[in-house]
Amino acid sequence: MTVLVSQFLLVFTLGLFHLVGPLPADLGLQDGALAPCSSPAHCARVDWELSDPQAALEALVPVIAATPRTEIVEQDKGYLHATASSALFGFVDDLELYADPSRGVLQARSVSRLGDSDLGVNARRLQALADQLKD
Repeated sequence: MTVLVSQFLLVFTLGLFHLVGPLPADLGLQDGALAPCSSPAHCARVDWELSDPQAALEALVPVIAATPRTEIVEQDKGYLHATASSALFGFVDDLELYADPSRGVLQARSVSRLGDSDLGVNARRLQALADQLKD
């Protein structure tokens, strides 16, 4: 019983100190594209081929805005940056979308600020957005 109480107190205490981490230096466009993932263990990146990437981006804005613990930080023509926080510890992930009409793609990238593994969270986030584009 004491071990269970100790574990609960540890989890509760860590939950109070939301683990934000530093803003990634490679956010935004790098030579006309979103940055590649330096490690697939804590980052996911995909290009969706679409006839109208800008319209797709605009369609995803309300979906992202309505996602719990997610905040749109920056939105420019063709680019969106949002942060998403985990429910338990408040780990912050950065989500970026870039509409590239010249290549007919909507680029998407989701990366964790802290840790060596995201346990697939970023890939699932991008898949959920891709599913919204199919509707």
